[in-house]
Amino acid sequence: MDILIGVIIGVIVLTILVVVHELGHALVAKKHGVVVEEFGIGFPPKAWSKKVPNSILGKNVEYSINWLPLGGFVKLQGEHDAARQKGDYGAATFWQKTQILLAGVVMNWLTAATLLSILAAVGIPNILQNQFYVPSDAQIISQPVELVAVTAGLPAEKAGLQQGDKILRFNGAPLENAKALSELTKQSSGKTVEIIYSRNNVEHSVKIPLRANNDDRKGYLGASPSQLELIRASWSAPLVGIGTTAQMSWVTLQGIGGLLANTAQGLVMKLSPDKNDQAVANTKLTQVGDSVAGPVGIFGIIFPAAGKAGPTHVIMLAAIISLTLAVMNVLPIPALDGGRWFVTALFKLFKKPLGKDLEEKIHGTGFMVLMALVVLVTIADIGKFR
Repeated sequence: MDILIGVIIGVIVLTILVVVHELGHALVAKKHGVVVEEFGIGFPPKAWSKKVPNSILGKNVEYSINWLPLGGFVKLQGEHDAARQKGDYGAATFWQKTQILLAGVVMNWLTAATLLSILAAVGIPNILQNQFYVPSDAQIISQPVELVAVTAGLPAEKAGLQQGDKILRFNGAPLENAKALSELTKQSSGKTVEIIYSRNNVEHSVKIPLRANNDDRKGYLGASPSQLELIRASWSAPLVGIGTTAQMSWVTLQGIGGLLANTAQGLVMKLSPDKNDQAVANTKLTQVGDSVAGPVGIFGIIFPAAGKAGPTHVIMLAAIISLTLAVMNVLPIPALDGGRWFVTALFKLFKKPLGKDLEEKIHGTGFMVLMALVVLVTIADIGKFR
């Protein structure tokens, strides 16, 4: 049931974020005189459509709802760079095309900033090093220590503790932080201890015989604790939202750079005959696999976990995905907005005509490469369920 609810939440969130992205393209296109032919929610086959004589996107725009509920699209008249009729996207100036292509990026960035501003007013998770806030208007709230993983066959799992349980007291004393749980279990190794925990806002008590040693480094309790801090602001909430979005943008770019570097280094070192190089290569490629998630990972693991954790985590995840969409569409990846702009700019710089067939070949190839990567990541995601 958790997975089903997570999938539903994920589909709704992703569809809204992509529709907002496409709406940015459509609004700016209409502003510059480019005709919007269709604005669709989901992807074909078509379930319903209607032409509206007058709307915010122009005259006789076809609005459609489609059967594949993963995002949306906008169809502009004359989308190829070589199109030159009045109202064609191709007939727009280079600066106008730049604004149209980057409008989706701006919309996703602003959506992330808005969501994080809302969270800042009620309590935004403190997940970044030196995360931005205004000290004079900030309240730091520590959440209870929560189990983020429980190892099968070890004391915590045998006693019935589960991922998501909140540890309140240890042998009668309140638990202050996650580090304290590790220290206390070490001090009481080999003994039976009483743990008071909360599950679904209901307190439970359990007595657990701890392991006598930790030679395998799986812990005396056999569970991984974590503690989340929230930053709550009042008048500065919009500033916190914008500042945190800017920080996350930089962290996302760094993460993508590190991912590409590890991939390149790992593939090169796999060619080495040296066993140590082979081991390092395997480690780097494993890190890459653990750092990315495809549709199965997002809808089958990440969103169900966020949905179970509560609205704050769902909104935070939505903001991160919106920001990721913005950052990815800035990069010069063929078939994405940044790639389309880069190709257009490159041909303009060298004063070469960009024909329809060549443009389709460039972006079509880029799209196929992206789909191949999605398939590979999906295979890796399925392996994570084992």
